[in-house]
Amino acid sequence: MPTQEIVTLGGGCFWCLEAVYDEMEGVLSVESGYMGGSLPDPTYQAVCTGGTGHVEVVQVTFDSEITTFREILEVFFAIHDPTSLDRQGNDTGTQYRSVIFFHSEAQKSEAEKMIAELNAEGVWRDPIVTELRPAGTFYIAEDYHQEYFAHNPRQPYCSFVVAPKVRKFREHFAAKLRRRA
Repeated sequence: MPTQEIVTLGGGCFWCLEAVYDEMEGVLSVESGYMGGSLPDPTYQAVCTGGTGHVEVVQVTFDSEITTFREILEVFFAIHDPTSLDRQGNDTGTQYRSVIFFHSEAQKSEAEKMIAELNAEGVWRDPIVTELRPAGTFYIAEDYHQEYFAHNPRQPYCSFVVAPKVRKFREHFAAKLRRRA
């Protein structure tokens, strides 16, 4: 029986994170959605204004006996820029900020430790600005956002932004690729 754990991550557009974690061994499910704001039942249009306080996130459920929380974070920090405040590439606004919504004190502690290690190693020129916040209410995004890259690989944003992140994951984390039956 799998040992299920959940973490909610924001690192730019949720389509990018979802596409990567969908391919990771040990990940049981990935849902795109919103967290961290004040408006109940936010819509994509409302979140895109930046006025609701929500972040575009993915809620990742994983089997911690196959993939550890640390491995989830290693991928997270490799596929987005955690030093960029309220933006990822051309996506700008607080809804695109880098954030880990932790679901336990153990997750918080591990994330703090990893951020400190990465900063000490000087992996990036600038310090990591990823927020650590306790998980709140997760609002699942509209159906058309779920599995967006899988359904729209030739859409320009997917071709130019999502696909390179998926390629980077495949190259740098080949050992963690989901085995296909």
